[in-house]
Amino acid sequence: MTTTNAYNPNEDSVAQQIHESEMIRQGFWLYDCIEGDIDTDELRDEAKVRKALIQAYGDAAWADIDGLTRTILHDRTTPDSTYLRFFFNTIAESSDGWMHKPEWVACLDGDDPIKPGDQIAIGFDGSIRGDATGLVGARLRDGKLFVLHLQENPRNPNQPDWEVDVLAVEAAVKNAFDTYKVEWFYGDPPYWQEAIGRWSIEYGDDYVFEYWTNKPTRMVQAVERFRTAAQVKDLKHDGDEDLTRHVLNAVTREVPQGLLITKDSPRSKRKIDLAVCAVLAFEARADAIADGRLQVRRRRVVGF
Repeated sequence: MTTTNAYNPNEDSVAQQIHESEMIRQGFWLYDCIEGDIDTDELRDEAKVRKALIQAYGDAAWADIDGLTRTILHDRTTPDSTYLRFFFNTIAESSDGWMHKPEWVACLDGDDPIKPGDQIAIGFDGSIRGDATGLVGARLRDGKLFVLHLQENPRNPNQPDWEVDVLAVEAAVKNAFDTYKVEWFYGDPPYWQEAIGRWSIEYGDDYVFEYWTNKPTRMVQAVERFRTAAQVKDLKHDGDEDLTRHVLNAVTREVPQGLLITKDSPRSKRKIDLAVCAVLAFEARADAIADGRLQVRRRRVVGF
């Protein structure tokens, strides 16, 4: 028998390994847990905090619910993820989250929609069956991000052999080049190296490029530029729910070169593929502009 607090999904702890094991899933081991029903953004609501504490502590009559409530509401030195794990017994989103929700929401731009013929850059991250496959565009003139295509493994037991629809991806790429003026395309090659090579031939080897996300030095710089741009509102997005979900799912992983983004655990169902696409699209946009491909329309002034 093992007793433990809720784990941090970034640590790959023994508790996490047990919880995610096939023995638990098949019912050979018992995993017994009472969680408080509360989200991170509700930790400033006294009534919800108190209710969730009572849920989590159950019949532990000795628990000082009033004292715990005061601590959570007023002690701002402890990360929210720690409150969730140790007070509410919830497997919390890592405190190493990459993008804070208020920062991302602040970059929302519901005006000036992307239009056919706009100059854009594209980021592509592909899989075959395990993760998601997506295409994200970034408009050159303002860095506005939008989703061009997404396929996610539904994790449906009735679809154990699910695979990405390759023809749908091919169609999405073609539609993007037909609809917009694509100035730069970065694609992560694993599983898709042949396709990216073919797209390079079809659309131009000075427009379609491989971008290996497993090269940490280059990827660290791209992730940092994206994060900084979001902080100072130098990028925008159209509020797409899938893109927002993937961006907010991403957590940071420290490597000698700096910080990369990753899922909260290797087997996590919380996908981040569109976040990777967005980073590549934003990087492609920067390289397209540096190459002089941004066309700025100038108004003609007539004098009398």
